[in-house]
Amino acid sequence: MTAVCLVRHGETDWNAQKKLQGSTDIPLNAAGERQAKETGEYLKDFNWDIIVTSPMKRAKKTAEIINEYLHLPIAVMEDFKERDYGDAEGMSLEERRKRYPDKNYPNMETLKDLTARLMEGLVKVNHAYPNQKVLIVAHGVAIHALLSEISAGEINLENTRLVNACLSNIQYIEDKWHVKDYNLSSHLSSYI
Repeated sequence: MTAVCLVRHGETDWNAQKKLQGSTDIPLNAAGERQAKETGEYLKDFNWDIIVTSPMKRAKKTAEIINEYLHLPIAVMEDFKERDYGDAEGMSLEERRKRYPDKNYPNMETLKDLTARLMEGLVKVNHAYPNQKVLIVAHGVAIHALLSEISAGEINLENTRLVNACLSNIQYIEDKWHVKDYNLSSHLSSYI
């Protein structure tokens, strides 16, 4: 069985301001770095084989901080980048609601393409690290898309808000991915 823990990156200034980040490469803020440290402190009590991370600054830095506690190899995979939100990136929630009330942002990556890219990434991880325990540091919407696909829509953006630096566990059992649990945040001082 391959076990994957999906880790959402720590907070950025744009997260705090409720701005849409998407493919815009925003770094962690001080709170995000603290969340990554708390996550590393928590995860060191478990056995992991490798960390896979999105190449984006906020995810990669989260992975590097976590790895100060775990001392594992880190693999960067483009597959786990955040969804490209096109013309809406950088806009506040109010701006987006006003300009695009239907959430159809011009030049946005489709949900179908996003999900296909992410699921292909999971296939690659499962082939490269079979029967291992893998941490994947990624992004909120990317993790939502994976959880939604694996749970056949039971977990989705409408009913679940994933907090920064939360953990979601999936397992590959009998040729199929399963969601074990999601949005775990008890290791974070800011969400207790």
